[in-house]
Amino acid sequence: MLLSIKTKLKLNKTQKILLSKHAGIARFTYNWGLSTWQDLYESGLKPNKYILKKFFNNHVKPELTWIKEKGICQKITQYAFDNLGTAFDSFFKGKSQYPQFKKKGRNDSFTIDAGGKPISIGGTRLKLPTIGWVGTFEGLPHTTCKSITISRIADDWFVAFAYEQKHEPTEKQHEVVGVDLGIKELATLSTGVVFSNHRHYKKGLAKLQNLSRKYARTVKGSANRLKAKFKLAKHHAKVANQRKDTLHKITTYLCKNHAHIVVEDLNVSGMLKNSKLSQAISDLGLFEFKRQLEYKCLKFGSELITADRWYPSSKLCSCCGHKKEALSLSDRIFNCDNCGFSIDRDLNASINLRQCGLGVSPSEAPAVSRLAKA
Repeated sequence: MLLSIKTKLKLNKTQKILLSKHAGIARFTYNWGLSTWQDLYESGLKPNKYILKKFFNNHVKPELTWIKEKGICQKITQYAFDNLGTAFDSFFKGKSQYPQFKKKGRNDSFTIDAGGKPISIGGTRLKLPTIGWVGTFEGLPHTTCKSITISRIADDWFVAFAYEQKHEPTEKQHEVVGVDLGIKELATLSTGVVFSNHRHYKKGLAKLQNLSRKYARTVKGSANRLKAKFKLAKHHAKVANQRKDTLHKITTYLCKNHAHIVVEDLNVSGMLKNSKLSQAISDLGLFEFKRQLEYKCLKFGSELITADRWYPSSKLCSCCGHKKEALSLSDRIFNCDNCGFSIDRDLNASINLRQCGLGVSPSEAPAVSRLAKA
């Protein structure tokens, strides 16, 4: 299976300037391709990335001497056109919006390779094609990759690459587990394990507002505005990293210790339309949670089962299977009107998800009922 790694680079000032030049050339090439694509389409032609790449290499690139500056990898223009083609393919398939022009300082990135040769990876130093040796803050596995993507986040540069790795099946403690996601508790497992919601965005909201206010009061084009911009970007990056760290710990625990993991198919876009809960729901990182589960299940030999979106996991009694018609968000304890069974709302939902993964109804699973009572 293919696994990817993204880690921070340890660079000096000269190396940062060189990487900024690469990102600028990639951005220029992408924007040139997008603009030319639009002009050709308005003229009644059907452009594609191959036509644009050929014309750019034969007629445009020879006149732009700054692209051929010493230390610049020439593969970045090729991948810029590939990214543009991928963006249009996603647009035509209805998976994304129409491609937009890239702006300086926003999602700066570029991709390079060694002309088809494998790139050696390993340790805390990495030799990038044409660019040279760079350091990393953590040791990398000793392997090879075909291409490397370098990106900038808040004035810090990161390297990302994919490599092949064998499956690492682990010994499972539980056969099936249901996972209920929520705002009060981030994840509640049918085994009784609960992972708290740390609310990283809300905890840093006051600082975010302060930094945003300072940035808005600076003069456009000034050095202070650039400093304020980096401080604001670093805060956003810190909150995002805290959220990802929490999700990584939960998903790794699930995939290492459970053979079958049952989660809900949540309508996240619909949930975000609730103005009162949209901020809290966004802070959960539900899409990232499921994305991590998908590839970690393959890595650790687990299976991910997605329950139907309309499965009433919160309204069903995990003891007798009776469905409760009315259940508000403020009801944190599930009290069954049929059998009188009382249980925590989130635990009840996770047990029902587990039973859904087993393919049995609550009334046919007395063992699960005894687990819930315990």
